[in-house]
Amino acid sequence: MGISKKAGLSGKNYRVVGYGSRFPLVVVLIFCSVVAPFLFFVGRGIYITTVTDENKLSAIVQNQRLALQNVKSLLTKEVLEVIKANTDDLGPLSLDSFRKNNLSASWKFVGQELQDENAASSHEADKSGAIIKQEAPRIRVDISSDVQSHSSDTPAKAARRQLREKRREKRAADLVKQDEEVTLKLENAAIERSKSVDSAVLGKYSIWRKENDMENTDSTVRLIRDQMIMARVYISLATMKNKLDLARELQNRLKESQHALGEAASDSDLSRSAGEKIKAMGQVLAKAREQLYDCKLVTGKLRAMLQSADEQVRSLKKQSTFLSQLAAKTIPNGIHCLSLRLTIDYYLLEPEKRSFPRMENLENPNLYHYALFSDNVLAASVVVNSTIKNAKEPEKHVFHLVTDKLNFGAMNMWFLLNPPGKATIHVENVDEFKWLNSSYCPVLRQLESAAMKEYYFQAAHPTTLSAGSSNLKYRNPKYLSMLNHLRFYLPQVYPKLDKILFLDDDIVVQKDLTGLWAVDLHGKVNGAVETCGESFHRFDKYLNFSNPHIARNFDPNACGWAYGMNMFDLKEWKKRDITGIYHRWQNLNEDRLLWKLGTLPPGLITFYGLTHALEKSWHVLGLGYNPSIDRSEIEHAAVIHYNGNMKPWLELAMTKYRAYWTKYIKYDHPYVRHCKLSE
Repeated sequence: MGISKKAGLSGKNYRVVGYGSRFPLVVVLIFCSVVAPFLFFVGRGIYITTVTDENKLSAIVQNQRLALQNVKSLLTKEVLEVIKANTDDLGPLSLDSFRKNNLSASWKFVGQELQDENAASSHEADKSGAIIKQEAPRIRVDISSDVQSHSSDTPAKAARRQLREKRREKRAADLVKQDEEVTLKLENAAIERSKSVDSAVLGKYSIWRKENDMENTDSTVRLIRDQMIMARVYISLATMKNKLDLARELQNRLKESQHALGEAASDSDLSRSAGEKIKAMGQVLAKAREQLYDCKLVTGKLRAMLQSADEQVRSLKKQSTFLSQLAAKTIPNGIHCLSLRLTIDYYLLEPEKRSFPRMENLENPNLYHYALFSDNVLAASVVVNSTIKNAKEPEKHVFHLVTDKLNFGAMNMWFLLNPPGKATIHVENVDEFKWLNSSYCPVLRQLESAAMKEYYFQAAHPTTLSAGSSNLKYRNPKYLSMLNHLRFYLPQVYPKLDKILFLDDDIVVQKDLTGLWAVDLHGKVNGAVETCGESFHRFDKYLNFSNPHIARNFDPNACGWAYGMNMFDLKEWKKRDITGIYHRWQNLNEDRLLWKLGTLPPGLITFYGLTHALEKSWHVLGLGYNPSIDRSEIEHAAVIHYNGNMKPWLELAMTKYRAYWTKYIKYDHPYVRHCKLSE
């Protein structure tokens, strides 16, 4: 006998004796731990399933209602008429009956064919069908379900049924007829289009561009060029396939087309025989197409021709760059003639007649002083004339011209013959500045070195025009002239002046500039117009930021500014030793690792943090390279600048901008007429 103890709720112990009393307790425990939870979850699942099914059923009913409400907006007018007739004849709307009995022959329901086939196999003996044939899938009409009911109909019901069937047949025939009419219209339109294409092929051999069918002034010229391209392709294919007669015929037609085209740029330039040449070429090309056309071969030939043309374009661009740079650095014959005649006549003058009046104004700091360094007599005359004509008080303006010894006589003679009214002018020779020597000036010492001469003059010994285009810029004479670097020595040239306005010789003054002397530079040395945009004309364009000297001292995103019209405070210049800063950086750049060319990069370095930005209307740039400057911007500018290769005194100048410059030239002057300088 076993004895066990059980702890109750009261905390007392009870004694239980025998095996028989333990069995009911085990059953109760099993029921509570296993059966009861099982029954609970099963019941809950049944309940959830029931609720879910009810929800699904209600959702389906709701969706059907919404579909029936919106069916009017989804179906066409013809289909709605069919549905209405069915509703009138057969009672409430049934989508299933509509799908089976009242569809146009062009309608198709995915999955419906399978149901029809199953129904046909199970009721084949009791079924008869009516099939409406069209280009679309067949629609079967099931009448097996009505056979038994029809046999017991009264004569009146049978008559009504026959009327309904006739109406259905009529509606189906109308829909089929409408479909046939639409198809016929499309076919007729396609036929007409094909006829027009055929006529185009007979006249042109092919339609290469939409422009050929439009009234463009050069549509025929383009057509001839396209024919010539395809003729070259087929000549190559004919030679490859040993069809020499066809190749010769194509070659002859190609020569005729080239002769007919000539240098024509528009249809009006073509000869009267061009139409016959086009027709003859079209016939030969059609013949070649029949015998030789292979899509893969034609595509390969056209690709090869495109690559060859692209290489030629790149080569021609290099040559064009070379020639344009060469033209920009040369002096036109008329200006050269003018300089020579003026020089001869100057040295024929007696010495006492070679001086200018009002020399006492040269060092008067209360007047408006201009610095102009140039070797171009005509350009310098435009700068002076335009400034004086637009000045409110010409007598207060003083021009300091510096040129080289070659043009010193010509510059003096021109302004002796054409004095600038009441203004003061003085011409100096840069070669007479004895203090400007190689021991003082680093750039002069570098220019005289053998390494610099090789860098500028030999330039890797190019043997062709295209090879020399990238090195021609190194040979620009201005980089070898101290006139270009004299701008860094203004206090030395004009020690008695406080402020001076520096002008390039490729500018035109359009307004009175005396307001610039009243601009507060806020302690800066240089007043200039900034040229940077969103990502260009910043310091990283001009300086080598891979060099640690540049990277440590300057911001690559700092805004650049322009030479051409600069107001310099010479007092601040001396105080900050600007010339000494320039010398230090020029010595560091002896091997040309900081910058390559010109005076703008060292200017950006020298005046870094010392430049005050002027209003852009003071100085508008780009007339020597940018054809899209706004006209109003030019006309409202105080100074316009022809920076770039297309200088206004060259033949390659942009015509639209040249008149702003030429109006300040005296074309009736005897020297100008004799040298055949004209507008």
